[in-house]
Amino acid sequence: MQISAEQITPPPALAAQAWLHRPEAALQLPNAANALAGLRFALKDNMDVAGWPTTAGCPAFTRTPVQHASVVQRLLQSGAALVGKTNLDQFACGLNGTRSPYGAVPNAFNPAYVSGGSSSGSAYAVATGQVDFSLGTDTAGSGRVPAGLNNIVGLKPSRGLISASGVLPAAQSVDCVSIFAGTVGLAVKVLQQAMGFDASDPYSRILPLKSEPLPAQFKFGIPSQLEFFGDALAEQAFAQAVDRLISMGGVPVKIDYAPLAQAAALLYESALVAERYAAIREFFDAHEADVIEPVRSIIAKGRSYSAADVYEAQLALKRLEQMAKPMWEGIDVLVVPTAPTHYTLVQMQADPIALNRNLGAYTNFVNLLDYAALSVPSSMRADGLPFGITLIGPCATDLQLAELGQKYHHATGLSMGATGQPLPDPQPIVGLKPKTTVRVAVVGAHLSGMPLNSQLTERGAVLLQEAKTAAHYQFFALPGTTPPKPGLLRVASGKGVQIALEIWEMPVQHYGSFVALIPSPLGIGSLELADGSHVQGFLCEAQAVQGATDISHLGGWRAYIASLNSKK
Repeated sequence: MQISAEQITPPPALAAQAWLHRPEAALQLPNAANALAGLRFALKDNMDVAGWPTTAGCPAFTRTPVQHASVVQRLLQSGAALVGKTNLDQFACGLNGTRSPYGAVPNAFNPAYVSGGSSSGSAYAVATGQVDFSLGTDTAGSGRVPAGLNNIVGLKPSRGLISASGVLPAAQSVDCVSIFAGTVGLAVKVLQQAMGFDASDPYSRILPLKSEPLPAQFKFGIPSQLEFFGDALAEQAFAQAVDRLISMGGVPVKIDYAPLAQAAALLYESALVAERYAAIREFFDAHEADVIEPVRSIIAKGRSYSAADVYEAQLALKRLEQMAKPMWEGIDVLVVPTAPTHYTLVQMQADPIALNRNLGAYTNFVNLLDYAALSVPSSMRADGLPFGITLIGPCATDLQLAELGQKYHHATGLSMGATGQPLPDPQPIVGLKPKTTVRVAVVGAHLSGMPLNSQLTERGAVLLQEAKTAAHYQFFALPGTTPPKPGLLRVASGKGVQIALEIWEMPVQHYGSFVALIPSPLGIGSLELADGSHVQGFLCEAQAVQGATDISHLGGWRAYIASLNSKK
């Protein structure tokens, strides 16, 4: 579904609900570096900007800080221009974007639906093209759910990677600053300017990020039981996402989601909620009536727990963390729906607790268990609403998730946010080491079990998957070759068939010696696969098939060899 920029220009009233403070002139630093020069950004209004009011979505809380939050200072020093502060679920308490006295922020595609929260305005500003990127915060999914519901990227970094000094916390020990952008490449570029140790943040840490890319054949975990709350379109969209990941070399692995779900429940249904009360205790005790429902009741609940209750909850969380650890031995990345469904504003306001909890079904555990996560757009549903998936990895896997997420996002063919603008070319993920392997497709004597397969295995190559070419090829048995070899020839569209092949992964240092063994008229070129992707593989010169036997109808070399054996 393509939506033009004219179609998404927000009505003035709706646009206003996304912004809480938007001065006439953007804030820029003279003599700033140029890493982010020319980019405009917005902030969730629980982050401090010197001389600008910070409300956290509560008028009675309003104060005017005298210095910037550390992350704001870093981005300004990198050359970005700050254009304003955005609406949020009050005190960052909620995942839906309706819990604000300044008004509910609408979905960028259909204003009858929620935007997701609590970083609602920040996501809306990016999705509608009003800024290049924005900052949110994420405790239970606030940097991911709004991204998934608005067709943008939501990067939730490993905790402590970006300083939260000058950011009003929701639950300080599990909070992190998050990034919204139209592309993964831009989100990573912002992350690399925003991150850095800051002693003024008690949870800041020096965290070397993993620099090895995920393997070409990666294992991705999916919950053995999925819940979409009756939303068939979301269920279909996630099934499509799994198929796309498989086509990219992924191998799905069912995981036991119970420990993750139990950890998620602790965030609001145990003494851990006391940390939300602790974050604003002095203000809340003096101004409880100025806090809107259901935020007031959620925060007030934190008063009822003892210190012993908190320790018991922390111990329960640690037990669940230990239960979840073995999951990572069998997978490289966990993949879940960013949000399991969409809700209208009317539905959310009629049942704000239960439906908000539903939106966090696949997000609440992530920070509690110290994971990194990246929400990327996946598809547009038949009803015109976006669907996103979240890639989750252990702490410090941020760049690995980014590389996979960027490949996935570009494979969708979606436009950016609700702007209708096409995705720009993918960007290198700075900090990841270059690939040390190369994928090569084989169609004949190099297939597993065939006479020349040892040329692959003795060079350390491993079989990734079986696949087929696109239907643009003819296949021939070449005469006079020892051992017998086929010739694969690209032909005009509509005149070929799909040919079975195997994709192998070989250490790049051995690839040259392998190619040197290939005799004329065969060579290595780019093969198009049935899913539209390309891989290096065997091709044949056109003149070599003159007089050769056309075996295209058999669909592959194994079938041809079997046909010969059946005639003996």
